[in-house]
Amino acid sequence: MPKKKQKIFNREISWLHFNSRVLQEAVDPDTPLIEKIRFLGIYSNNLDEFFRVRVATLSRMQVMDKNLYPDSSINPRKTLKEINLIVVEKQKEFLSIFRLLISELAENNIFIVDDKDLTHDHGIFVERYFQDNIRPKLFPIMLSNLKASALRDRSLYMAVILRVRNKPELEKYALIEVPVGPLPRFLILPQEGEKKFFILLDDIIRYCMGDIFSVFGYNAFKAYAVKFTRDAELDIDNDVSKSFLEIMSESLKQRDVGSTVRFTYDRHMPEKLLNLLLNKLQSTKSDTIIPSGRYHNFRDFISFPNFGAAHLEYNPLPPLDHPALSFKKSILARILEKDILIHYPYQSFQCIIDLLREASIDPNVRAIKMTLYRVATYSDVVNALINAARNGKEVTVFLELQARFDEEANIFWSEKMQEEGVRVIQSIPGFKVHAKLLLIRRKEAGGKNVYYSAISTGNFNETTARIYSDTTLFTANRELAAEVNTVFHLFDAKYSVPRFKHLVVAPFSMRSQFMRLISTETRNAKKGKDAWIILKLNSLVDEKTVKKLYEASQAGVKIQLIIRGICVLLPEVPGLSETSEAISIVDRFLEHSRIFVFCNGGDNKYFISSADWMVRNFDHRIEVACPIYNSSLQQELMTTLRIQLSDNSKARYLGEKNTNEYVQRPEGAEKIQSQAETYKYFRNKVTDVKA
Repeated sequence: MPKKKQKIFNREISWLHFNSRVLQEAVDPDTPLIEKIRFLGIYSNNLDEFFRVRVATLSRMQVMDKNLYPDSSINPRKTLKEINLIVVEKQKEFLSIFRLLISELAENNIFIVDDKDLTHDHGIFVERYFQDNIRPKLFPIMLSNLKASALRDRSLYMAVILRVRNKPELEKYALIEVPVGPLPRFLILPQEGEKKFFILLDDIIRYCMGDIFSVFGYNAFKAYAVKFTRDAELDIDNDVSKSFLEIMSESLKQRDVGSTVRFTYDRHMPEKLLNLLLNKLQSTKSDTIIPSGRYHNFRDFISFPNFGAAHLEYNPLPPLDHPALSFKKSILARILEKDILIHYPYQSFQCIIDLLREASIDPNVRAIKMTLYRVATYSDVVNALINAARNGKEVTVFLELQARFDEEANIFWSEKMQEEGVRVIQSIPGFKVHAKLLLIRRKEAGGKNVYYSAISTGNFNETTARIYSDTTLFTANRELAAEVNTVFHLFDAKYSVPRFKHLVVAPFSMRSQFMRLISTETRNAKKGKDAWIILKLNSLVDEKTVKKLYEASQAGVKIQLIIRGICVLLPEVPGLSETSEAISIVDRFLEHSRIFVFCNGGDNKYFISSADWMVRNFDHRIEVACPIYNSSLQQELMTTLRIQLSDNSKARYLGEKNTNEYVQRPEGAEKIQSQAETYKYFRNKVTDVKA
């Protein structure tokens, strides 16, 4: 852990601590068994992305001139070494947890079988499945012919030793891609009495290896799982003769040939085969090379099947109807009456779809503007926008093509919407558009234009809205709507710098405005007045604001932080941050909303935002923080924050010494699991209205 004199915690190590909290969910007794296994998948998927982006960036920095580092406080070589040590140690813990969970499955009459354990009847079933489904999708590559560029990032491969018994001189090597995606990773086998069985796709291939290679005379086989991760950062070509869509499409091809940043292999693999593979992949000592177990690509375990036992999964929490909305009444009319906050997944995202549907067919709606960052695979949001264009509405969408790992999907939707008459704006040079905004213009009584806005902390994505906790404001406030419209004008008048009275907009003034609010708390604390700050974020990384928070804490400002992911601020350090507390909550839903509250001398200021407090959000993105003016909605936000701050079940401390320790529940105290309590809070609001 860092020394006390170190004021800024290493962001990469902080991220690894966050992912450790995800891994904790796989052993937490409050987590149902099948959900524990799925958390192994989430942990693995998170780590994949970390290597593809952050480790890849550090690897690039190693060969750069130090004066060109984007962050001078980072020593890339030292950080990579520390990352490798932590990842290797966590891999051992991961495999130990996996073995434990396999034992727990067996206690529930659910058994994993491999190619050596198949009964006669199961063997026949597996052989038939292989011939009908798997064999047509297998295309082995002989290792002697292998080119590194032929291998796909994050795919699972099996390195196979091919032998002829009693003829060791005929030994050859091959590589087979396991076709996960076209086929499920798990095959449920016929039940035997009360016992249920499943086998992994890789073990089916092991069992049927002779069906692939016996035609060439081989009759003995050994197969070992391998996986590698490529640098996924894009180098954007600045060729002005190409459209941005063309540039992005071409840049995406880089990922197919990006350099290897991690190689994971079955630790039982013979050294000769391992060295041959590393040589083919052109891996070096600076790459992360991790010995592991029999199974890789645990991200597939996110989709681990349910075997029909309800108690092994979370109790269902179906999204609630919002008490102020009804599908039988006009949403636009209700928004005109009062501001409304939607909190999903506790409340239904369907109201967003219903609002767009209503706007698309309302004869008085003239125009719809919307920003999209990550879009669902089958997007009702996009379909509603297309339908609006078909109904003669003027529809404008800013679709961010640079949303990492969603670029291809966004390119597809961009082309689809343009074909249907939607005006699509695709880029602002030098900036990503991360703000989550919707604006509807309606011609009302007297011929005047009335604007309706939706301002959100998260994506307008009906799929992620089932698992990401986010907050959306519906408002017809004229001043807020006018400023939302000003943000949309930025996408056309790219070089004008507007002024905002209500919205806090990056990259123009977000950091400076929040630093001023922190300074106000610092001054009030020094005068002996009440002074406090509550911040809920995914990541707290920006060093300038962190140092400002340290100054506030030293002045006596009470600072309460709810940080899901990276936190480079060290709380509760004597003489530095004694009045600062920081927790992280990891549970069934992904905490994603950003909420900021400042005491402000008793005149509390509330904001919801799309932006974390990071350099990229403050300086390189179009982001929006929206004030919440309605007192009842302010109370609603504060209630949800207080519930989270009182969590004694899923909250972990962030700090110098006790990082990831669970917040202890006092003896005899009521158990508070904040996500469950938040659901109850919103359910009671529905009940109160019906009563």
